[in-house]
Amino acid sequence: MPNAPQFDATPDLQKQCGIWLEGLTVEKRLSPHTVSGYARDLAQFLTFLNTHYGRAPALADMSALPLSDLRAFLAARRRSGAQSRSLNRSVSGLRNFVRFLERHDLPVSPAFGLLSMPKQPRSLPRPVAQNDALAMIQLALEGAAIAWVGQRDAGLLCLLYGGGLRVSEALGLNVENLPALGNDVLRIRGKANKEREVPLLPVIHQTLDDYMHAAPFGFAPQDPVFRGTRGGRLSARQAQMMVARLRRALGLADTVTPHALRHSFATHLLAAGGDLRTIQELLGHSQLSSTQIYTEVDAQSLRDVYDKVHPRARQS
Repeated sequence: MPNAPQFDATPDLQKQCGIWLEGLTVEKRLSPHTVSGYARDLAQFLTFLNTHYGRAPALADMSALPLSDLRAFLAARRRSGAQSRSLNRSVSGLRNFVRFLERHDLPVSPAFGLLSMPKQPRSLPRPVAQNDALAMIQLALEGAAIAWVGQRDAGLLCLLYGGGLRVSEALGLNVENLPALGNDVLRIRGKANKEREVPLLPVIHQTLDDYMHAAPFGFAPQDPVFRGTRGGRLSARQAQMMVARLRRALGLADTVTPHALRHSFATHLLAAGGDLRTIQELLGHSQLSSTQIYTEVDAQSLRDVYDKVHPRARQS
């Protein structure tokens, strides 16, 4: 694998690490961000073993690793400040690497399968209120110093809130990915290269069309839809800064982020009577359990309203 990261390990183990990462990129077609995360987690584990053993770990160590060493690694990560979410990702990455070794008939320790995932507190998504989401879109249109930039930002916000896209999915769109006028289906390629269809509301289609006609450069089929002032693809960081600027201007909470607009899409659909299976498909969730969390958000919203307005709640 070109430019493969160097791991704190013997050459035989380093080689397998490189082949694994190349497979994640070429065969599994995982995003560079995901592959980089897996590589970082594995590197941390091997660096720990290097210190723990007083020598570079070898491929043979993967077959003889005791459960106590794996627990010691997680304990060391915890002491360094890692939270349960990060530890779970580390365990997931190690198991992925171990499964790769098994597929290539390389012996691995059963300890990897016995290691339990660290428990993490269950946190509910924090959606943006409908009025606040619409106010952000309006402010983007009316408050921008450069008109076409405001139209671009409004188009992006519309896709996140009105289509439930991840910000990476929206920013990854090229002109050729957009449906022609009159076609209301947008095909999105999301996580794990999974494709889904998202209805494109006429108002969103029109907002994007207005932006692309107002922008000071042409749009070839291979060009990105969302472009910066110099014509390059808009970055996730730029999108986050744009949302942060709007929320500060409107006095909204710090939890108002690009991803929170996706949460709003799901929560508001559910509140309007949408069924979980349909919302699962629209969001591109592999597991229904990932979508079911929005039922808890909806229930919490109902409890909040009850506590605020019901006479008996005020008396208690």
